[in-house]
Amino acid sequence: MFSIFDKLKKSSPSPQAQGPVEYLIVGLGNPGSQYEATRHNAGFMAIDRLAAKLGVSVNRLKFKSLCGDGMIAGKHCLLMKPSTYMNNSGEAVVEAMNFYKIPIEQVIVVFDDISLEPSHLRIRRKGSDGGHNGIKSILYLTGSDQFPRIKIGVGKKPRPDYNLADWVLSRFTDEEMEKLSPALDNAVKALELMVAGDTDKAMNLYNR
Repeated sequence: MFSIFDKLKKSSPSPQAQGPVEYLIVGLGNPGSQYEATRHNAGFMAIDRLAAKLGVSVNRLKFKSLCGDGMIAGKHCLLMKPSTYMNNSGEAVVEAMNFYKIPIEQVIVVFDDISLEPSHLRIRRKGSDGGHNGIKSILYLTGSDQFPRIKIGVGKKPRPDYNLADWVLSRFTDEEMEKLSPALDNAVKALELMVAGDTDKAMNLYNR
């Protein structure tokens, strides 16, 4: 029989973040309950999964985002879920970068990719926008493509003529969610490795 102190100990959060912010970890998505669990919000889902593992809350409104602070590999990381809507994600990123003087290489962006199946991840050190409007906004406003990113597969359109906006704003099926959940766990593990400076290992372990 557990005492109340045992329960409190098990649910206690991780140590409070200390020192200056060194990394921004940005999950892309759209704010609002109507967009929860949609394909375009896979980045938000990854941030929520990371926050749960770290025992932190992402609920402080700052830099046009919901933010939370956590320690990963001894580094103070700011977890961000921009509230600007997808197409203006760069506004939030630039505000936080400028405030903390974070170099672009220490901004890790997590977002959805319709070219990958829901169980797959693709980790890259840099790259183009690939037609993703959130990434396009970040590229435009930062003036750089040199930020590492994790793409989370959300599945391709069911047919070529299917409206893309309708597709990315649709919700995952139960079967897809079963595949997505371990991918989100792997995204969290990859983020921990990337902050620790081992992006190559993250790519080797989780790219598929």
